[in-house]
Amino acid sequence: MEELRALATNVDIGWTLVGAALVFFMQAGFAMVETGLTRAKNAGNIVMKNLMDFCIGTPIYWFIGFGIMFGGTGALIGGLDLFSMKSTDYTTMIFQTVFCATSATIVSGAMAERTKFSSYCIYSALISLFVYPISGHWIWGGGWLAQLGFHDFAGSTAVHMVGGVAAFVGAAILGPRIGKYDKNGKPNAILGHSMTLAALGVFILWFCWFGFNGCSTVALSGDGATNAARIFYTTNLAAAMATVTVLIITWVRYKKPDVSMTLNGSLAGLVAITAGCDTVTPVGAALIGVIAGFAVVFGIEFVDQKLKVDDPVGAVGVHGICGCLGTILTGLFAYYDFGNGEKLGVFYGGGIHFFGLQILGVVVVIAWVAVTMTIIFNVLKHTIGLRASAVEEIEGLDIHEHGLASAYADFALTSSINNFSGSGTTAIPTELPKKAVPVDDAVPVQVRSETAPIASDTHLTKITIVAKQSKFDDLKDALNGIGVTGMTVTNVLGCGIQKGKAEFYRGVQMDMNLLPKIQVDVVVSKVAPEKVIATAKKALYTGHIGDGKIFVYNVQNVIKVRTGEEGVDALQGEDFF
Repeated sequence: MEELRALATNVDIGWTLVGAALVFFMQAGFAMVETGLTRAKNAGNIVMKNLMDFCIGTPIYWFIGFGIMFGGTGALIGGLDLFSMKSTDYTTMIFQTVFCATSATIVSGAMAERTKFSSYCIYSALISLFVYPISGHWIWGGGWLAQLGFHDFAGSTAVHMVGGVAAFVGAAILGPRIGKYDKNGKPNAILGHSMTLAALGVFILWFCWFGFNGCSTVALSGDGATNAARIFYTTNLAAAMATVTVLIITWVRYKKPDVSMTLNGSLAGLVAITAGCDTVTPVGAALIGVIAGFAVVFGIEFVDQKLKVDDPVGAVGVHGICGCLGTILTGLFAYYDFGNGEKLGVFYGGGIHFFGLQILGVVVVIAWVAVTMTIIFNVLKHTIGLRASAVEEIEGLDIHEHGLASAYADFALTSSINNFSGSGTTAIPTELPKKAVPVDDAVPVQVRSETAPIASDTHLTKITIVAKQSKFDDLKDALNGIGVTGMTVTNVLGCGIQKGKAEFYRGVQMDMNLLPKIQVDVVVSKVAPEKVIATAKKALYTGHIGDGKIFVYNVQNVIKVRTGEEGVDALQGEDFF
């Protein structure tokens, strides 16, 4: 019997440690979401802040935070346990450490692209030092809310709403990014640089949420496995329902399904279900997901467009609003016994008391975080400074804060066109020469007198063609067919006088929508420009807006660097324009 008990204990510890590892990996998810939904010039800064949230929070929480949260059963505070000397429960310590870091890192996205790194590090230390631990003690450490019967199973309020409220306060005090609002207060869309990274982050977070919620049972023995399975299911269902709800809402409101907002919808469902994932039925979880979907769309729009608080990633809507909402909805949808069997939701005959208690818990935690974070951010603002300078913000925090010229240095001057299908010769060289030819040993450069013509007698014309990317192969083959085999090809962004089609980004209509195009430059001498133009028009024409434009320039001269040849002679051979 003792061996079975020991085995059960070890299984429970292992289960909790797996959950701790998954919750830690949520830092990667947050980093990817925030990086993707902000601009490339700040990507390194975003990654650093997410890294330091965890690395600063871990020793701070060990030093004093864990003791404040779990060092006793006082109504307001646990106790003072420096360096957690009184605790040898390392399983609980690591599990709670990663939860603390999650709450802290939520703020990073809302304050992205304009916060001084040093000030952010100080904030991160302070929220882990006492802001999160004190309210966490009230809820999970045996404090007054726990004693009253407040229920927040895995942290809709204790973790997510704390981070969401701190994010709102920080973003409001910090002020919007340069260019976010015009002189009339109308918001401008500032696009994130990588929806791919943002989506990867959401998938990571969704995966890790099974540990965040499911492993919060901290046991697989007894009924632990059954409870964990139900929690896995309700968590997943709420997230999926919220995602579909946001998809439909944005499709109707913006005429197209919004990618970034739909990604936020997935997170909104996960945040909202976290408080009651252990006690709601699948029907309750689905309804919570649907409600969270509506809340995140209209919540983000309200914060951004009405309150004029610039939150680049929607952290306030996802974590603040949906964390609050999910906790309150637990008071309506709670079904399974999570304690003494008395405090079930209103919809299952539990009465109004438990519902009111959930509201009370949400209100007092909002008040606690709002007051403390207002003080912290204002002190930082008026001492070392909270906001980066205008120059630093415009040029990017990566270069000014971290000396990082670009988070994507290898791609800075590299063409994004590496390979094209179809027949004909492309302008991209397949290999470099095996041995460089010194200029002195190459074809002698012909020195011209001051009275000699600059180029050859043959007239040179440059033709620039801007067209749809999908038409490149047709254009290339058509030009090859008339003898034009040298060209320079570039991916570009642009719009005509119609400023592109009216599109929305996170609920904000974009004044100018830059559309992806292909730019092909050729210089011709033997082939008549009129023939090139006619061929290009024929290859590109569809009759719809966006077919492209053709620009024609006179060329004064062309010099081939390798040989020194000029004029029409410089256009011959294997070199490309």
